[in-house]
Amino acid sequence: QPETQTIASITYQNFFTRYSKISGMTGTAESSQKEFKSIYGLETIVLPTAKSLQRQDLPDRVYNNEFSKWKSVAAECVLNYQKGRPVLVGTTSVKNSEILSEILMKFQIPHKVLNARPENIKREAEIVAQAGRLYSITIATNMAGRGTDI
Repeated sequence: QPETQTIASITYQNFFTRYSKISGMTGTAESSQKEFKSIYGLETIVLPTAKSLQRQDLPDRVYNNEFSKWKSVAAECVLNYQKGRPVLVGTTSVKNSEILSEILMKFQIPHKVLNARPENIKREAEIVAQAGRLYSITIATNMAGRGTDI
């Protein structure tokens, strides 16, 4: 089938060098400064933030097993839920999202799960739209919700 046949290909790096002018802005360019300089001949600069940093960096927590870790995450969710704060928990797998969901159900804490399960696809846009509201807890895998229109 001719419409699916690849006739030519090019890497992003070579594609971008075909432009006479390139520029960009991102929050993650600092870690790629050497690449931008060597490939594109571009300097990178870091702009100071408009507001002072409010994030608190806390010490790492180490757990004896994975279930203990998820119980601790659930306890943090409960504390924030009781204060009305919205919570978004990112997980690396459907299994982990469901483990956390089961623990929260035992605490009788309402929450939404956004993962790659087929039964959740129709509700993705609604779940994403409601995330961030007071008293909302959203558990999401890193691949869920991509391409969702709100």
